[in-house]
Amino acid sequence: MSLKLPVSSVVALLGPAPVRSAVCGALDEGSARCADGHGGLGVVRLTAPAHEPLADRLARVDGVDAAVVLVQRFTDGLPAAQRRTLLGALRALAGHGATVLVDDVDPVAALAVADTALRAHADGRVELEPLPDVAALLA
Repeated sequence: MSLKLPVSSVVALLGPAPVRSAVCGALDEGSARCADGHGGLGVVRLTAPAHEPLADRLARVDGVDAAVVLVQRFTDGLPAAQRRTLLGALRALAGHGATVLVDDVDPVAALAVADTALRAHADGRVELEPLPDVAALLA
């Protein structure tokens, strides 16, 4: 699977849960390349067991130093407020230049921190979708 994702951004993965899981499983950490196709990029995949405390997960986010971060069900087992805190911490990674792809049990919470969305369809298609400018909608 070949995806071109925006740099310095959080991308929420949308679609049916089994399809999102299949997309994440198909992504190969060793094949990430820069936009011109040259050179490999550092990739980190963040997952967590449901019993892992929020503080440990936040510490792992703080320790990430990679160009691409695949966040796969990282908030599983956390209550809603803690999920939002953890997802919010991903913004800092994008602020430091990383491309952060997020598959979360709560896609609405992931959208709240996302710059764009990647929609995965049951037929295997994936398409990048811009998100509306919330500030413009509220003005």
